[in-house]
Amino acid sequence: MLAVTFLGTSAARPTVERNVSAIALVREGETLLFDCGEGTQRQMMRYGVSFALKEIFFTHFHADHYLGVIGLVRTLGLQGREEPMTLFGPPGASRVLSRAIELGYERAPFPVEIKELEPGTRLERRGYDLEVYAVDHARGAVGYAVREHERLGRFDPARAEALGVPEGPLWGRIHRGERVVLPDGREVGSAELVGPSRPGRLVVLTGDTRPTASVVEVAKGADLLVHEATFTDDERDRAAETGHSTAREAAGVAKAAGALQLALVHVSARYSANPSGLLDEAREVFEKTVVAKDGMTMEVPFREG
Repeated sequence: MLAVTFLGTSAARPTVERNVSAIALVREGETLLFDCGEGTQRQMMRYGVSFALKEIFFTHFHADHYLGVIGLVRTLGLQGREEPMTLFGPPGASRVLSRAIELGYERAPFPVEIKELEPGTRLERRGYDLEVYAVDHARGAVGYAVREHERLGRFDPARAEALGVPEGPLWGRIHRGERVVLPDGREVGSAELVGPSRPGRLVVLTGDTRPTASVVEVAKGADLLVHEATFTDDERDRAAETGHSTAREAAGVAKAAGALQLALVHVSARYSANPSGLLDEAREVFEKTVVAKDGMTMEVPFREG
């Protein structure tokens, strides 16, 4: 399973309907947290996101994206956590986060490692890569992409039976690309029984950004693009001044990238209770758009094939 849960979808400050920035991505039982705005720990409890996460990834260090790590670390410490945690962020992360996690402590209550990531960094994981790319916002701000590795092609059991390959371990070996020798001496390989490899899934999260070519490039063919949309188009000058995007601009990025679906986040307080203007504007450009709300979970299925 690959799913994204939106823990905070408001821009700059919380509202009655929305908390500030935080997104949890769960893949095959592993939880990754992207940004950790004030109150994220409560949102995790409210929406059933596990505290067993090992890593938090920060896009930049404006207060609405990282202040929640103070309370989260304190709460985990009070719960007796002993497992280490790693905090990732753009250059400057060590200075900002080391101060935050030690607030109220002489030292963090469990091992916390801080790692700084430059755009272009690729973290290789089991079954996927986590890519770091530059965005156009605060100095050094980054976005993240979770790109799964290609999957094996489909195995054809009917064809295997017709060729006399006995069901069992030989099927698995052939599916993994091996050539096997049958009891009668014939050799059979994956070319005869396995279809072409299939793409993994791609989820791209921008954090705060202006519409920019770097997002289009990394999000080409994305199964889900999570892009900020702080304003509607009548505030496009304000968006440009503050380093943000309008809903129409975010939709243009999704369209240019050929993404399958777009989720809008970082909603200004003026639209918090009624984001229909954002949605209508974006769908004029890119139909497969939703405005995320706190507590929403979007599952990302495998593509057919």
